[in-house]
Amino acid sequence: MSLDLPDPLQRWRLLLGEAADPSLGAPQGELAAADAALEWLYGRDPERSERGERGGLGPSALSVPDWINTVHSLFPQEVIERLERDAVERYGIDEIVTSLDVLERIEPSESLLRAVLHTKHLMNPQVLAAARKLVAEVVRRIMEKLQTQVRQSFSGTRDRRRRSSQRIARNFDFRRTVRENLHRWDPQRRRLFLDKPAFVSRSRRHSERWEIVLLIDQSGSMVDSVIHSAVMAACLWNLPGMSTRLVAFDTAVVDLTADVADPVELLMKVQLGGGTDIAKAVAYAQSRISNPARSIVVLVSDFFEGGSKYELVRRVKALVESGVKVLGLAALDPQARPAFDRDMAARLVAAGAHVGAMTPGELAAWLAEKVRA
Repeated sequence: MSLDLPDPLQRWRLLLGEAADPSLGAPQGELAAADAALEWLYGRDPERSERGERGGLGPSALSVPDWINTVHSLFPQEVIERLERDAVERYGIDEIVTSLDVLERIEPSESLLRAVLHTKHLMNPQVLAAARKLVAEVVRRIMEKLQTQVRQSFSGTRDRRRRSSQRIARNFDFRRTVRENLHRWDPQRRRLFLDKPAFVSRSRRHSERWEIVLLIDQSGSMVDSVIHSAVMAACLWNLPGMSTRLVAFDTAVVDLTADVADPVELLMKVQLGGGTDIAKAVAYAQSRISNPARSIVVLVSDFFEGGSKYELVRRVKALVESGVKVLGLAALDPQARPAFDRDMAARLVAAGAHVGAMTPGELAAWLAEKVRA
């Protein structure tokens, strides 16, 4: 049961902190506990320290497990998620995801998944097992949403020129059904009685096998894109007529295709950080493509090349000239907010690649468009 604050002044007191005590009064009971939990977190803000603001309890008054238990008992779900996200992302409190007690209590979220991927090397086996459960739950939620988008993109366009014998809801042709049954309209009852519902056919898209190679930059700044690339690869893996390969890289290249069907295992093997040799990853993709005319290379990176820029551009141009479709993604996540080397991106575009930032759903639609072109 969460904290009940019907009085607006109480809400303002929690928002303003101890500085508002002379005007609004010191908090009591559950309000005091909520104030202590907020101070434990936001009292770390350096701007507050510079202004001389401080809470009576200070950041050390609660342990991380105590704090988690407090916020879960006092605040509604949307507030809990915001507090936990700020603890991890804004204040870097790694114990949120390296403490077994906390991991067993905390609500799974994408921000916590990112934190786990950054800190999993700090975890002992018992904590790592708990973290894996958190990763699995977040991946399940992302995949549930993304799989629908991928299936819709690749399920085939509706071909209204041909009828279909498959009587399934997604093929139902409302307009033709109404038109062909108008003679069965009953004006007295004001109802249209259907004799023969009409269904449309769908064009085929998978007559030949396509090769999709996802090259994923493991730089720390690309963690959101790594997560959604792993889930996207798993969704593509199950599609007919598609051969999907996923390759992670920094200064080394690691082929993770064997784990594509299990995005949880794949993510737990990703090693974030390190340098970046994009040209080496592109060279690896070149070596694995057997049918350039029916191949797509998706390079997910910020394009800050630590290796040879000349070699990167040369290899991308060679791929394009051989018939491979090359897509460079500066971001692959729900927000699609990129931060990337614009000069290198322009050079890759000049070499024939398509460069941009996409949500996973937009990538699925783009791939489907290229596959059926």
